[in-house]
Amino acid sequence: MHILVGRNDFFTFQSFKFNFKNFASIIVNMLLNKENVLKEGFEFLSKDPIMNYLISKLGKGIDATDRYNSNYALAISNLIIEQQISFKAAITIKKKFKELINGLSNSEIINLNNNKIQSIGLSFRKVEYIKNVLIFFEKNKYEFKNLTNDEVFEKLIIIKGVGKWTCEMFLIFVLFRSDIFSFGDIALINSIKKNYNVHSKEEIKIIVNNYKPYRSVASLILWSSVESGTFYKKSIS
Repeated sequence: MHILVGRNDFFTFQSFKFNFKNFASIIVNMLLNKENVLKEGFEFLSKDPIMNYLISKLGKGIDATDRYNSNYALAISNLIIEQQISFKAAITIKKKFKELINGLSNSEIINLNNNKIQSIGLSFRKVEYIKNVLIFFEKNKYEFKNLTNDEVFEKLIIIKGVGKWTCEMFLIFVLFRSDIFSFGDIALINSIKKNYNVHSKEEIKIIVNNYKPYRSVASLILWSSVESGTFYKKSIS
């Protein structure tokens, strides 16, 4: 027999603390695409009984690189496609977008007829946002991998159509920063609520704070939990 986790499991985890200051000097080298980082992240997060359960069920299927694109403009364009639609719908539209622009340069995509891009299932506004991104990267040649998280945010947020969530996803899936969490991502918040049986913003903030310095790794697990319908269950005898 199984029941959903009770609050005692959540508060037990509060005794598990991380001294972030001791790790400050090496955070910059902790990139999600490095072979050891996911492993170390899993080991760290497994001290949380809920995360330990989810990692045991989902860890082997986690791939931090599956949404990477070295063409940053297209990477962000795909993130714009994902904005405010379901996971399944995003996959379908991104596939059509990839087929539509196959073999085209960024400048050629900019010159595509808007109606043609809309025809794959995008709103006029999203087509406009995608072109804003492409134009931005045609005009600006930043070395994003050498910028801090805040600097990346400052550069991208000026693009119309790119908000905080898109910047956070770019940091996780394109720059592979290992300590990012998006409080604006409904799926992540719902995953925490479901797995930890908590509801308040304060409880959620405490949980996420304890994920440091592997909040991106925790996010990958939490997303996988929702997408697969796998949630923490506490065994009782």
